[in-house]
Amino acid sequence: MNAKILILLGVAALAAADSRSVEFRGYRAPSSESRSFESYESSEAKYDFNWAVDDDSSENHFGHQEAREDDNTQGSYYVYLPDGRRQTVTYYVDGDSGYIADVKYSGEASFESGSFESRSFESGSYEAPRRYFDSNESK
Repeated sequence: MNAKILILLGVAALAAADSRSVEFRGYRAPSSESRSFESYESSEAKYDFNWAVDDDSSENHFGHQEAREDDNTQGSYYVYLPDGRRQTVTYYVDGDSGYIADVKYSGEASFESGSFESRSFESGSYEAPRRYFDSNESK
């Protein structure tokens, strides 16, 4: 009885699926009516921004400044390194010239006491890990 019901439901499902109109939902080239005549070409680029982080509690000090007009972009960014120096990168891009950067360091590298680089590590004694075997167990 169950087999007859399953077969009947299967035939009904096939008939219902076959009776629907099938619509192609794949990719088609856009029709001429749907094309707009707006230009999506980029307009002249012009911007200027500047931001900085100066947080003494986390010792994060860095920033970035950039300005652009048309194909001419110039800017700089800086970061205070862990050794106390300031690294500044000044850059420009002029048309198709590519990214041209000038990297400079200011200040003297120094390591405060307590920093990783200033610690002197003493050779301590080393004790091999204990083995938890019975004397009768083979290793």
